[in-house]
Amino acid sequence: MQEVSIDIQTFEGSHYDYGVQVAKWMQQTQMLKNREKEWKKRVPRFDIDVHETYKVFQAFAPGIWEEIKGIQDTLNLSTKQAILNFAHYRFTDLPDSGCTVYIGDDYMIRNYDYHPATYDGRYQLYRPTDGGFAQIGPMSRTTGRMDGMNEHGLVMAYNFMHRKKPANGFVCYMVGRIILETCRNVAEGVQLLKTIPHRSSFSYMLQEQTGAHAIVEVSPRSVDVRYDRTCTNHFKLLTHENRNYIKESEERLQRLNLNLNTPLERFEIFKRFNQPHYGVYSKLFKSWSGTIHTTMYDPKTLTAWISLGENQSPTAINFRSWLEGHPIKTTKLIGKLDTDIPFASK
Repeated sequence: MQEVSIDIQTFEGSHYDYGVQVAKWMQQTQMLKNREKEWKKRVPRFDIDVHETYKVFQAFAPGIWEEIKGIQDTLNLSTKQAILNFAHYRFTDLPDSGCTVYIGDDYMIRNYDYHPATYDGRYQLYRPTDGGFAQIGPMSRTTGRMDGMNEHGLVMAYNFMHRKKPANGFVCYMVGRIILETCRNVAEGVQLLKTIPHRSSFSYMLQEQTGAHAIVEVSPRSVDVRYDRTCTNHFKLLTHENRNYIKESEERLQRLNLNLNTPLERFEIFKRFNQPHYGVYSKLFKSWSGTIHTTMYDPKTLTAWISLGENQSPTAINFRSWLEGHPIKTTKLIGKLDTDIPFASK
């Protein structure tokens, strides 16, 4: 069991300046060295096309392109290197992973299950001043987000489905970031997911301030929408797209539903996500499926909660208060993971 921590940071300014600030943070961590080691082990299975990547960012997220430029200039990288590490378009196939989500009447709870060596170790509150919506959530691969909420109360999370037959497109954590950056509500999120090019197959969970929600099943070939409250790692509509082996995902969904078979208040459900003996939290870190964090979002009050690792009480962050000009009280989160694999930034 190792003690781990993540930095909770805030920034208000242009995307370019935000990119500069993020790059300076990266220079103080091991992230760049660890990323170089990772690329030596995993040769990218895709091509870099600067012109095509620029065009698709101008169509869907021009501000994030400026953020990448800020990172590039600060780290003195070539454009191809910046695209390789931070654009997340035409990215390599992702290993199998977990993740579990429950959507309540006015909140969403999520376990993020993946490999610790890919985890940035940074939780970000960011309000752009040059276009795009303010957002809160854990950072993924520097420019992406694996879950989060924006100033309009739109909450987003995603779950891995499969990596069969990938196509040219954005990977999940950039799709998630673009949703938070550009969409006000579930309808806009669904429309974006039907329009944006996807690299691989995922389910995206969305919830807005009215309580309306949707689970959008996405592959590079098709998109469908269901209005369910639970999601693990298999499609219910695009069943022809599922992996051959979905038994673990089905069993985890069954355990989740057993935990929810009686009325429970949200913090009790959070506990059942975060404590291993309830069967939802996973310790399969070496299999790319260990639970790294548990998050909860309330779109009405714009409050976010997060715990790092297992058996942790959630830490609340009042996003609305920060948007109104009040500083946040917590700048570091500490937890425990039952693995000796370090985070990417450590």
